[in-house]
Amino acid sequence: MNRKKPMVIALGGNALIRKGQRGTIEEQFDNTRKSMEGILYCLKKGYNIVITHGNGPQVGNLLLMTEACKDRTPELTLGVCVADTEGEIGYMIQQSLTNALRRENTDTCVVTVLTQVVVDKNDKAFSCPTKPIGPFFQKEEAERFQQEKGWDIAEDSHRGYRRVVASPNPLKIIEIQAIKCLLEAGSIVIAAGGGGIPVIIKENGDLEGVDVVIDKDLASGVLARDIHADALVMLTGEENVFLNYKKPNELPLYNITAKEAQRYLNEGHFPPGSMGPKIQAAINFLNWGGSFALITSLDKVREAFEGNAGTKITMD
Repeated sequence: MNRKKPMVIALGGNALIRKGQRGTIEEQFDNTRKSMEGILYCLKKGYNIVITHGNGPQVGNLLLMTEACKDRTPELTLGVCVADTEGEIGYMIQQSLTNALRRENTDTCVVTVLTQVVVDKNDKAFSCPTKPIGPFFQKEEAERFQQEKGWDIAEDSHRGYRRVVASPNPLKIIEIQAIKCLLEAGSIVIAAGGGGIPVIIKENGDLEGVDVVIDKDLASGVLARDIHADALVMLTGEENVFLNYKKPNELPLYNITAKEAQRYLNEGHFPPGSMGPKIQAAINFLNWGGSFALITSLDKVREAFEGNAGTKITMD
């Protein structure tokens, strides 16, 4: 039996598509390979790893392709797009990490699990879209799509405008027992990609997909809870979490408590479409018994664990 401490590592969208890139498969594979260093470091630290990942740009692009071909191919639902990209990105991470492990003379098995995540059909989020998907647009272009396609549009952390969709809270993971069994066998598991495939439980007990997306970080927190993870690591485009982000009085945070994080969240420092879910996921995870949460950039994992970068959140 595998007795290593479990850890969930959530890769942000920039793990696959970097700023200024078109997002070709070649670019995504190259970026994915470069993001493996932090995961290898955590493995060497003695953790048993579950990897989650974002898929906002990929889902958005798939929806744009569907729209462009709507007269020739059947329309895809948002839930099916999440499932498609969960498999696509899981493949890229799985192959990249398998190759990296081989170069380290390690034959650990890497497995992708298509993951269904339960949401409440009465969640108020269904009527309040906040989750950004797809590419960034200039304001004029975003307003045109809003008029032509009926999209909900919002500014995303001063980086541009994106389509936003409903994002209900994740409640539980259907495939959790399979994930636990794979971890116990010593495998590295890729799961809950893009927050997982959103489903509701009908009155007769059947599962049914719904046309929303789930925040990847909140789902990662639920996953971390259910596998009794020691740590939740969220890798994003910034080295630290900031107060007053992109303002003249911007202030990086290094070591904070869950109570402080909650106060800053309540004060509006962390937008719901970007850093807000990461902070909420960290708070949830700690309240569920996790040891610590860490938020940093893809290239600062080692420095963050050594206390020289990143934002570490603990109960005390």
